[in-house]
Amino acid sequence: MPFQPSAHDGVAHRFSPGLLAFEHKPANASATTTNVLIWVGGLGDGLLTVPYPTTIASKLPPTWSLAQPLLSSSYTGWGTSSLVRDADELALCVKYFRSLRGPGAKIVIMGHSTGCQDAIEYVASPSKPSAASYRAPIDAIILQAPASDRQAMLHSLGKDKFDAANAVAQAYVDEGHGEDILPFRVTEKDFKKTPVSARRWLALASPDKKGADDFFSDDLPDEDLKRTFGAVPKGLGVCVLYSGSDEFVPPSVDKEGLVKRWSGFVKEAGGVWEEEFGGIVPRASHNLRGDAEEVVGDLCRRVVGFLGKVEKGEAAHL
Repeated sequence: MPFQPSAHDGVAHRFSPGLLAFEHKPANASATTTNVLIWVGGLGDGLLTVPYPTTIASKLPPTWSLAQPLLSSSYTGWGTSSLVRDADELALCVKYFRSLRGPGAKIVIMGHSTGCQDAIEYVASPSKPSAASYRAPIDAIILQAPASDRQAMLHSLGKDKFDAANAVAQAYVDEGHGEDILPFRVTEKDFKKTPVSARRWLALASPDKKGADDFFSDDLPDEDLKRTFGAVPKGLGVCVLYSGSDEFVPPSVDKEGLVKRWSGFVKEAGGVWEEEFGGIVPRASHNLRGDAEEVVGDLCRRVVGFLGKVEKGEAAHL
C-alpha cells in the first residue's frame, strides 16, 4: 500500500527532558478518560511508524487513551541503547501519567516486537533486579509480536554470516570497545545504516543464548524463562498476541507450544494469564502493515477486550 499523508490529533506530553509521549485524541473523549495504554514499538520504530496503534486508539472506549512515547532508542537510537534504559525511561512516562490521571487510573504497557522485551524488562527486571524498587507499578502488559531477535537474525543472515558478524562484535567487546559502532558491512544486511554498537549487537544476536535481549527464543532453558515470564509481579495481567504469520519467526517455531510454555511460568509466578483474548492472531504479520482489515480488526478486538477486563479488575489483581 503506497504511503498516504495524514494528520493525527492528539497531545504531546513532555514527561522528561528530551522525552515525550504523543497521546492520540480519543475518538470518544470524555471527562472520564483516565486510563492509559502506553504503546512501545520495536527496533527502528518511532511516532506513527506502525499503523495499527492509530486504529486501536480510534476503537478504545471513552475511559481509555493510547499514548506513544518517544524514547532515546526510538528510530535509529536503539543501536546504542539498551532494554534497561528503555524501561527506566518508560518508568518516567508511567510516573507522569500516573500523576496526571490520579492513583485510580489503569496503566497498561503494550509492546510491539522489541517493545515486548521492554515490557518484560519493566515488570520483571531480569537485567537490573534493583529496578523493581523505583519503577512505578502498572496493571498489565500486552506483548504483540514477541519474536526472537536471535532466531530472526540467524534466519535472515544464514549461519556463516551470522557467526562471522558475532565474531567481529565479540572481538570489539574483548578489546574493551563494546560501545564502539560496528562496520556497516557487518550490520547493514539486517539493519541498513543504523549505527549498532558491538554490545547491542551481541545483546540481540545472543550467540551464547545469554544475550540481554534474548527473551523469546524457543530454545531457552527453564532457568532463563524464570527470570522473565517467571518473574512478573503477582497479580499482573499478561496478554500475549503472537502474530500467526510473523515473517520474522522461522517456520520451525511452534508458536502455540511456545506461548503455552510462557503461560506456565506466568501462572507459577502468580501473574494473571489472559486466555480469552490472548494467543495466536491468525494471519497477522509482524506489524500488520498491509494486512487484511479483518486481521487488524481482530487484533483491535483483542486489545480492547483485554483492556475492558483490566478496567473491571478481571485481568489483574494488584
